[in-house]
Amino acid sequence: MSILNEILEYNHQFVENKEYEPFQTTKFPDKGLVIVSCMDTRLTQLLPNAMNIKNGDVKIVKSAGAVISHPFGSIMRSILVAIYELKAEEICVIGHYDCGMSSVDPDKFMAKMKDRGISDDTLDTLKYSGLDLKNWLKGFDNVSDSVQKSVDLVRNHPLLPKGVLVHGLVIDPSTGKLDVVDKG
Repeated sequence: MSILNEILEYNHQFVENKEYEPFQTTKFPDKGLVIVSCMDTRLTQLLPNAMNIKNGDVKIVKSAGAVISHPFGSIMRSILVAIYELKAEEICVIGHYDCGMSSVDPDKFMAKMKDRGISDDTLDTLKYSGLDLKNWLKGFDNVSDSVQKSVDLVRNHPLLPKGVLVHGLVIDPSTGKLDVVDKG
């Protein structure tokens, strides 16, 4: 059975039993905060609990490594939507120790792509189209430096209004301890 079938079966009962009621809130973040966080599975419940965040408090945007790699990509667009449309006024970029992005090797990554059927022709087409695939897939060496780089990108974005605080933190995925990289 597909995991989707399991999810849909559970969801049917969830809705039928009105288990959604404790989670009802508005689309506006009660704490006025946007969090950019890593997609790491260890953070799914740990991060909100470590920050005293409940459903409805914040907007959470996830990406591999909590990296904001392009000033006009979907992560930055999500931040700007949260600021301009959803009344958020503060941003936290939160990376974590022991992040999988710190060990991503672009050559090994592309070898895995080839093993799963991506052809050399496809990779060459991307290269000749101007995509520096190795740079795009590259991880980082130091999580604090990576968080600072993303904080700087957001803080200096030409469309970010003045007065919006941008912070950088790193969380320990074992304990939930937060270390400040940049206190906006």
